Amino acid sequence: MRAILTMAIGSIILAGTAGAQTPPAPASANPISQSIQNAWNGAKRNIVESADQMPEAKYGFKPVDTVKTFGEILAHVAGASYSYCAGAKGEATPFEEDHFEKTAKTKAEIVKAVNDAMAYCDAVYSSLTDQSLAAMVSRPGGSRQVSRASQVVGNIGHTNEHYGNLVTYFRLNGMVPPSTARASQ
Repeated sequence: MRAILTMAIGSIILAGTAGAQTPPAPASANPISQSIQNAWNGAKRNIVESADQMPEAKYGFKPVDTVKTFGEILAHVAGASYSYCAGAKGEATPFEEDHFEKTAKTKAEIVKAVNDAMAYCDAVYSSLTDQSLAAMVSRPGGSRQVSRASQVVGNIGHTNEHYGNLVTYFRLNGMVPPSTARASQ
């Protein structure tokens, strides 16, 4: 019994010593906003890589007549991103949500709209702090106040939702979507 007790105490001391030798990694000063920024970077990467990967000839593809084309989905994501991120900034959106669906028709125009919208949103996400996420902002086009967190998380969810549509379009065209290609490397 004494041997078991001695071994148990020795194990506890060794575990404490090992823990003391390896300090824990410093915690982010803003773990919530950092997590949100990481989620944004993943969603953004999927959209930007999708826009680049799909050949221009397939930008007009849609599986049935009642849904948007590949290019229209990307143009929609660009417009909606401006709206969400302008709301997070507490300012008027520089473009209406359907602006790029109406005006951007070529792959080059749509890719530019997507890249510009992502850059506009990057400024929002890079400036977030855990405290700033709680601030109340006006939704564009409305008088209702929502948290900044609601706007940026909503944008990520919306972007991911439409990336899911694009994944289906890639698959229907015999192509591997960007996130799957990365995961198989």
